Amino acid sequence: MTVFTPSTEAEIVEAVQWALSESAPVEVCGHGSKRGLGRPLQTEHTIALSNYSGVTLYEPDELVLSARAGTPIAELEALLASKGQAFQFEPMDYGPLLGQAAGQGSLGGVLATNLCGPRRLKAGSARDHVLGVRVVSGRGELFKSGGRVVKNVTGYDLSKGMANSWGTLGIATEITFKVLPAPETETTLVVRGLMDDEAARAMAIAMGSSGEVASAAHLPVNICGRLVDGVLKGEASTILRLEGFAPSVVDRVIMLRGLLSSAGAIEEISGDISRKLWQEVRDVIPFADGTERPVWRVSMAPMEAYKLVASMRMGAAVDAYYDCQGGLVWMRLESEPEAEAVRVLIRKYGGGHATLVRAPVAVRAAIPVFEPQPAALAALSKRLKQQFDPDGILNPGRMVAGV
Repeated sequence: MTVFTPSTEAEIVEAVQWALSESAPVEVCGHGSKRGLGRPLQTEHTIALSNYSGVTLYEPDELVLSARAGTPIAELEALLASKGQAFQFEPMDYGPLLGQAAGQGSLGGVLATNLCGPRRLKAGSARDHVLGVRVVSGRGELFKSGGRVVKNVTGYDLSKGMANSWGTLGIATEITFKVLPAPETETTLVVRGLMDDEAARAMAIAMGSSGEVASAAHLPVNICGRLVDGVLKGEASTILRLEGFAPSVVDRVIMLRGLLSSAGAIEEISGDISRKLWQEVRDVIPFADGTERPVWRVSMAPMEAYKLVASMRMGAAVDAYYDCQGGLVWMRLESEPEAEAVRVLIRKYGGGHATLVRAPVAVRAAIPVFEPQPAALAALSKRLKQQFDPDGILNPGRMVAGV
C-alpha cells in the first residue's frame, strides 16, 4: 500500500498521473476524519492532502478567503473569528460522531461533502458560499473554475459541481470561500414540554414570522440531557436561535415570546451556552457514543418528519431529534435490519432522502448509503464521472457501487 502525502499542487498532479499509468484506484482524503462516511473503499493506495495546507489569500475587507484543501477547518475558523468573521454555513464536524477527535476536518472535505449546520435554512450550505476552486481531475489534468471575488461569472460554475461529489470527480487543491461577519449577539428561545407534532407546528409559526429565526430544532426529552452538560434536561425542548445586533435580537425575542405564549413555558439561553448548544446539535453529539449503531440523516418535509419517526418507533428502537425546522431528522437505530425500513417510510410520508452516516463496514457495503437516484439522474451522474474520471481511479464506489 502506498500513501502519497503531496505538499505541492504539482505533486498532487503527479500522484494522479501515476495512478492513471498503473490503473491503480486511490482513496482521496484530507486528514481522514470522514473515512467512515460513504461506502467502504477497496483501494490499495491513498492520496492524503494533510501536508498540503495553508491560507493562500485572506482579505477581510473583501470577505474572501482562499486556502489549500488540506487546511484544517478549525484553523480557518479561528482565523476568521480573530477578525469577527465566520463561515455562515457553519460546517458540521463529523469527527465525534464517527469516533474521531473533533477539529480534524479539512477545507477540501467541507466542499467535497457539502457540509452545513443548523443555520442552513438562512445561510445555505458550502456550495452556496464557494467562489472558486482549483481541481486535479481523474484525467490527471489541472483546471480551475470561478475566481476570488464575490461577483464572478467566469465560465461554467464547476466549483459548485465539486460540492457533494465526495472526491469522485476530482481532487480540489485550493478553494475560495465567501465569508461574512459573525453575529454580534445570539439568543436561543427554549419552549419546554412540547410533543414532536406540537413542536413542528411551533417551529413553523416561528419560521414563518418576521422574527428572522436563524435556526430551529426540536430535542425530545431523552436527547436534552445529552447536550451542554444537561442544561436542558427534564423536558423536551424546542429551540429557536436569533442572531444579529443586540437591540434587534431583544425586540424579536419579545415578539416571538408573544407569538408562542400559548405553546408552553419559554426560557432564554444566550452567549457561550447558546453557541455550544447549537454546535452540539450541529455535530450530532447526542449520538456520539463511541458505538457503530446505525445513524441516519433524513431530509423530508418538516410537517411529515415526526410521522416518520413515530412509525419507525412502532416496530423498532429509535432515538431521534429534529433540526432545520424539523426538515432534517437525525435517527439512531439499534440494528441493521431496522435501518432498511427507513426509505420505505420516507416514500410513504411524501418523499425525501436518507443517508446512512454511521454503520459497521459490512452494513455500509450491503445497504445503499446514499439515496438511490432516479434512472435519469443516475445516468447523468455516470456521464459526469466518465468525463471527469473516465478510468474510475478516484474514490471508486464511494457513493455508488461500481461507479
